[in-house]
Amino acid sequence: MGKHILVQRKGRAHKPFTILATRRRQAIKHRRLPDKKTLKGKIIDLVHESARGTPLAEILYEDGVRRFELPPEGIAVGDIIEIGDKVPLKVGNTMKLRNIEDGAIVYNIELHPGDGGRFVRGSGTFATIVSRAKGQVNISLPSGEMKSFDKDCRATIGVVSGGGRLMKPLMKAGNAFYLHRAKGRKHWPRVRSNMMNAVSHPFGGGYKAKRPKTTSRNAPPGRKVGLIAARRTGTRKK
Repeated sequence: MGKHILVQRKGRAHKPFTILATRRRQAIKHRRLPDKKTLKGKIIDLVHESARGTPLAEILYEDGVRRFELPPEGIAVGDIIEIGDKVPLKVGNTMKLRNIEDGAIVYNIELHPGDGGRFVRGSGTFATIVSRAKGQVNISLPSGEMKSFDKDCRATIGVVSGGGRLMKPLMKAGNAFYLHRAKGRKHWPRVRSNMMNAVSHPFGGGYKAKRPKTTSRNAPPGRKVGLIAARRTGTRKK
């Protein structure tokens, strides 16, 4: 009888390869508010969430609601943040792009008004507002790409906290193992395909056994590895 190889099992939502959603505290999004309303909140704690590089700020709003948000660098427990249309241009405050001046540094930018934030959410990242025209705001993203957003999209002032965390060395393989494990059950270390058993990869099995690395465009999942529909292989001759 046949057996699903590792590549196929990873794509079928089997238990060993699923993400532990119970470790997540909350979906991190901008809080929805009616237009022309301003709300203040106090940071009561800074907590860690598994598989997230930046810490989370637990905020108690003046209406009694507790939520987790992405905190900016330089913020501390006890600080007050504000969200709304007419709030001061202060680190940690959230407002629409139409109310943020050019040259300001922002993060957690909405792609569409009200979606809660899609862009610039990684630790230590920030974007810069460059210009605006015809109802659009042009923003320079961390990758250097220039992207236009609607003026009614919201963003938070500042730089995402947790920057520089990758500069700390892992020191041992065990730390790297648990780091990859927390991030969606990623497999580490990654074994070469030709060193695997035949049940784990199409290139595996056999002592010094070689098989072509080219495969058909119409190959099924699991078999479609290597050079997909390659026109040629090998090094070019001069």
